[in-house]
Amino acid sequence: MPIYEYHCPKCEKHFEVLQKMSDEPLAACPDCHAQVKRLVSQTSFALKGGGWYKDGYTSSKGSGDAKKSTKKDS
Repeated sequence: MPIYEYHCPKCEKHFEVLQKMSDEPLAACPDCHAQVKRLVSQTSFALKGGGWYKDGYTSSKGSGDAKKSTKKDS
């Protein structure tokens, strides 16, 4: 179930409510009973674990220099 954020313009209270997606949005503030507004929340996204594009296809610094040799034929 998603967490929805609400803001009451009358009492300036900011609160979160755990609701089903099929539930109706809250209409009144639990403290002052004024009309509340549902806010659009920012989401977060993080690549965790292995197997992502950044793990297999990015170049690592210094790996090319270690393989090169400075051998001179005489």
